Amino acid sequence: MKNLLVPAVAFLMGLLIATSAPAQSNAARASANVDLAARLKEVEANPKLTEQLLKTGKSVAGFCANCHGDGGNSVKPDIPNLAGQNPAYLLDQLRKFSVGLRRNEFMEGMIKALTSDEKVGIVLFFSSQKVLSNPSRVDEQQLSNGKRIYTEVCWRCHGTDGHGNESFARIAGQQAPYLSATIKQYRSGVGTRTNALMNANTKILRDSDIDAVVAYVSHLQ
Repeated sequence: MKNLLVPAVAFLMGLLIATSAPAQSNAARASANVDLAARLKEVEANPKLTEQLLKTGKSVAGFCANCHGDGGNSVKPDIPNLAGQNPAYLLDQLRKFSVGLRRNEFMEGMIKALTSDEKVGIVLFFSSQKVLSNPSRVDEQQLSNGKRIYTEVCWRCHGTDGHGNESFARIAGQQAPYLSATIKQYRSGVGTRTNALMNANTKILRDSDIDAVVAYVSHLQ
């Protein structure tokens, strides 16, 4: 009897896998085909739907807290704050991870597992959170230099307050070590995270200039 049960169980398991895999595949394709930017605008125009997806986003963000901290305020110097970012900007970064324009194996796998509404919900949640900045101690001269360089080079894209917009990141209150490493990566112009505009504006900066700018924007609220 035992010998007869083994092939029967194997057959049933194979049947379950065969019937569930297409459904999962179809769900993944359906999510991938959603215009996320349009869905975000649709949700933002509907208060009830916004409230619903904020709850969804908060639930998913609990997993993200392992790296990005509670409410998107990172406690790890090399991992960015997500709190206070523009939702459209954050959503575009999720897209870039999912198509390989930004590379991080863990992030890519996690983002691909999210449904479209989970992605929209999570960016709505993080954008609604207050940034708890943790600026490093620096002297007034470095802050003054940083403000001067920021005013000359950075504000046109990131705003006078460093809050960014739909296309450019909020850098006010950002983790200083992460921000420094990111600027230097843009300056080098190599790797998957490249941007011609950022490269043109950062290649004129020395390391000491970058240190000053980072010190200044990390103090912005």
